[in-house]
Amino acid sequence: MSVTMAMRASAQRTGRISVRALSTSTQEVSVERHTGNDLGILTLSLNRPHAKNALSRSLVHSMRGALSSIRSDSTVRALVLRSSVPRVFCAGADLKERALMTPSEVEQFLYDMKLMFRELEALPQPTIAALDGAALGGGLELSLCCDLRVAGQSALLGLPETSLAIIPGAGGTQRLARLVGPSRTKALVFTARKFGAAEALRMGVVTDMAEGAAEDAAYERAMEWAREILPNGPVAVRMAKRAIDHAGSVDLATGLDIEQLCYAQVIPTQDRLEGLRAFKEKRKPNYTGH
Repeated sequence: MSVTMAMRASAQRTGRISVRALSTSTQEVSVERHTGNDLGILTLSLNRPHAKNALSRSLVHSMRGALSSIRSDSTVRALVLRSSVPRVFCAGADLKERALMTPSEVEQFLYDMKLMFRELEALPQPTIAALDGAALGGGLELSLCCDLRVAGQSALLGLPETSLAIIPGAGGTQRLARLVGPSRTKALVFTARKFGAAEALRMGVVTDMAEGAAEDAAYERAMEWAREILPNGPVAVRMAKRAIDHAGSVDLATGLDIEQLCYAQVIPTQDRLEGLRAFKEKRKPNYTGH
């Protein structure tokens, strides 16, 4: 699609002008930097259509390379993780590939995949998973590493590993339990039950549910969330994320100390002074991330 066509399509959908420029691409992962009004938003897309984005060694390797570049990029203010394959976010681990692995190779693959998940989870920028279609097993576990999750009407979620005589092995037992509680997590894992967007929202597995039946409805809604984040102070958003990420793993007194340390990081910034000036002058602030 040409730049002009992309601008027109975006304007028709959202009433905004957003140019998407392809920055980095491998066969299975692509990174798009948005410009125009959406400058600062980055889209990371999974593109392994023949395997429904199943997590293979090559896909994990490509993801780790992309995340390494994003982590140190201060121009990125929000990341949207999506699938470019219709009707599927990620079908989980590539079981065909795994069937050919030795036990030691399986262990190494799980180690590498867990590293990739942790690297996604530890990104300083806010991350939003757009779940258009199936997110099962490792696919759901991947989305749990994001700060927010938006499900489309076609979303089908679940951790079905016990039906294969294994358990969620990439953080599902831990991250989902921290999100919705141990009892509900046990119910979902023990039964290997799959569930849709409305139930996922009710249980708190996802943050939001997109309206409409469009194949990319969750992605468009995720972009709306990213646009709401975009105008805010990027250093403040990153420090808020760091403080909140510790909330579930430490006692309250320690958490308050961490919050204070994160607050101290924003005090010397030019953005904090810009926020005060903008408030006084009754105008929108222009934050630069410094």
